[in-house]
Amino acid sequence: MADPEIKSYEPHHESRSAAVTESRPVRITLTIVTLVFLGIFLLLPLIIVFKEAFARGVGAYFQSLSDADTRSAIRLTLLVAAISVPLNLVFGLSAAWAIAKFEFKGKAFLTTLIDLPFSVSPVISGLVYVLLFGAQGLLGAWLKAHGIQILFAVPGIVLATIFVTFPFVARELIPLMQEQGNGDEEAALSLGASGWQAFWYVTLPNVKWGLLYGVLLCNARAMGEFGAVSVVSGHIRGLTNTMPLHVEILYNEYNAVGAFAVASLLAGLALVTLVLKTLLEMRYGAEIAATRGH
Repeated sequence: MADPEIKSYEPHHESRSAAVTESRPVRITLTIVTLVFLGIFLLLPLIIVFKEAFARGVGAYFQSLSDADTRSAIRLTLLVAAISVPLNLVFGLSAAWAIAKFEFKGKAFLTTLIDLPFSVSPVISGLVYVLLFGAQGLLGAWLKAHGIQILFAVPGIVLATIFVTFPFVARELIPLMQEQGNGDEEAALSLGASGWQAFWYVTLPNVKWGLLYGVLLCNARAMGEFGAVSVVSGHIRGLTNTMPLHVEILYNEYNAVGAFAVASLLAGLALVTLVLKTLLEMRYGAEIAATRGH
């Protein structure tokens, strides 16, 4: 009885393999279409950004970047990223640990809330902060009475950035932790480790590459965020303009070289993020694959 079953299964398996194996012309066509698409919509705009940034020479490029308002925008962007990314790291790690390792009421709801920034426009999130912290907002009168300024200041920009970026770390870690299961932690606890020791010496090393990926993506989004920051910043030149907002102002003033110079910095930061990710995969590819397949 076993042989007929095996024989009847093998042709079915072979037919499935044949169904998912494309011919060489199809593979070549799909590859060409993909490369053309990437060239037109990703590579070409990137080339244009750097071309326009250096349109008047290297001297004009660095002169644009040395402008006081531009330097202020760069500092503010780095400051906001330096605050929001570590906070999102802590939140994402905590949320992923709770969702993947424990069972509790409201777990599905918490998972849904983490995805909220992906489904809500950043502009809407900025308006929510205006309704909360604005002069006519829910907490506006109390904040004014105590001399606390959230909107049109660094705290509001940080809050808006945190909102739009907090899913990145958590969403990278949740499926990774769920795939790994609780076996290693249970073994550590059975050997006498405390909960925190199991976390620091077992859970965290197992997810370090996913955590790093999430941090890189979070940082890239934090530096490039426009919509939510635009609503809460007030566009105060030299004070509350981040790099994306400063690019808009320069371009509206017909300062194309200055706008594209700042845009090239943002593009450069994105490229650095991509290079770091690629180098990690090249250097530690086997270890990363082993961790994910654990």
